[in-house]
Amino acid sequence: MDNISIVIPAKNEQKSIEKVISDIKSLVQVPNIEIIIVDDASTDDTALLAIESGAKVISHPYSKGNGAAIKTGARAATGNVIIFMDGDGQHSPKDIPRLLAKLDQGYDLVVGARQKGSQASIGRSLANKFYNKFASYMTGHKIEDLTSGFRAVKAVKFREFLSLLPNGFSYPTTSTMAFFRAGYSVAYEPIHAERRVDDSNSHIHIVKDGIRFLLIIFKVGTLYSPLKLFLPIAASVFLTGLSYYGFTYFTAGRFTNMSALMFTTSLIIFMVALVSEQITTLMYKDSE
Repeated sequence: MDNISIVIPAKNEQKSIEKVISDIKSLVQVPNIEIIIVDDASTDDTALLAIESGAKVISHPYSKGNGAAIKTGARAATGNVIIFMDGDGQHSPKDIPRLLAKLDQGYDLVVGARQKGSQASIGRSLANKFYNKFASYMTGHKIEDLTSGFRAVKAVKFREFLSLLPNGFSYPTTSTMAFFRAGYSVAYEPIHAERRVDDSNSHIHIVKDGIRFLLIIFKVGTLYSPLKLFLPIAASVFLTGLSYYGFTYFTAGRFTNMSALMFTTSLIIFMVALVSEQITTLMYKDSE
């Protein structure tokens, strides 16, 4: 049996952190397990309650973000396998043995895929469905939940990509795409996400995070294969310019500046995508 480390990023989760730790101890009957709470500069008693509950606590001197807390926990973990989960009560420790069992089947990363009926707003559910379909197109593999933060992973392989992970909330997206890009095996295990213990403590902001989620779409593409993302765009602009040229040629017998602009734009997009593809390849080569 591998040594297991459970890493939980937490910020102002005093209403839930004791129960989360208690549930892990009672429901996860695995030897050689450590529980690491990464306190991201909480202003409440999250760290104190976690210590009293028997967890190892690492505190940031100031708030660095969810992704930064994940990286801190990954560096400190001593286990061969790391479980990442939230400290707000949404993820149930009873699902951990199933994630570990799936990992033992030869996978490098197992993601807890939230099923229909899990607690989420309509807008977030629609966004997640779009992310999953888009990422599935980019990778050529079915992705059931791109943004789930509940996952089990081989520690050594996860640490290869720490430099790629953002300090914000999109670390699940980045790590999943990085594993696919590196050719590692990724699997999904169905889970049900519960309602947050303290809804008032949500760190999601509609406007700011709405823009951030849109940027995730482009990040998915540039992380995996920029050429696959931007080649259809370049082709669309080129065909539009070609169609417009055909129209102006047969109606006015001339080649217009607009057609020239579209042809030039499509070429620039293609060249940028080609260079980005080479940079992405070198980036993953350096990670290895």
